Amino acid sequence: MLLELVLTNTEGLVQDVKAGGRHGCIDHEMVNFRILHGGSRAISRIKSLDFRRASFGLFKELLGGIPWARALEGRRTQEIWSLLKNHFLHTQYQCIPLRKKSRKGGRRHTWMNKEFLAELRWKRKVHEMWKEGQATWEEYRSVVRACRDAMRKAKAHLELNLAGDVKDKKKSFF
Repeated sequence: MLLELVLTNTEGLVQDVKAGGRHGCIDHEMVNFRILHGGSRAISRIKSLDFRRASFGLFKELLGGIPWARALEGRRTQEIWSLLKNHFLHTQYQCIPLRKKSRKGGRRHTWMNKEFLAELRWKRKVHEMWKEGQATWEEYRSVVRACRDAMRKAKAHLELNLAGDVKDKKKSFF
């Protein structure tokens, strides 16, 4: 009796299933199959506000230039809210650019401080120089060691800060 299963969460994901042949001295048969996968991933079309490039001065100027007393005079609460919301969203659209939202985009490890990132950039630059013959292997190795040391120091510094602040700032630990 032959009982071999291939379980998937999507129909049509597995193709060319063949049972046969043994591996070593076990009493189970090998199952060979081909997994089909799509050629592309779904691209996120979600956009978010990019506050780093926002023009808050212009935002304040545009909203401050509206004569609110006259604009809101004689209106009901719902009308006031609707008018205020429309003005705010229109001004936001003008002053705060949108950017594509990525999965991990700008996220990096919390221990990556400015000093470590500078070491990492220098390591990459020296590596390029070494590939072009402008730096020696020894120079590159010393930069790699310095980068490794900077990473260890940055991690140790973060751990020390977490241990010291755990009573006051529990959120940073978790």
